[in-house]
Amino acid sequence: MTDTSWREEYLSMKPRLTQTQRKLLKDGAWSLSSSWILGAMRTDWKRMKGIVDPPPPDCQSTLKESLKKMEEHCE
Repeated sequence: MTDTSWREEYLSMKPRLTQTQRKLLKDGAWSLSSSWILGAMRTDWKRMKGIVDPPPPDCQSTLKESLKKMEEHCE
């Protein structure tokens, strides 16, 4: 389930939205390009609120480490 409460807050924070933007916020995306616009508005809302996403985990490993794990798993 997605949290859509940010949409109502964004509507009140940005009074000069276009009609299309208002429709997107009320009804949701209807195409790929409209989902990009909605995503950009959510990113703008997060920036205005000071919300920072945590950095992604570091999942890098060397080939040597990977081969060692694979050998341990197969034993």
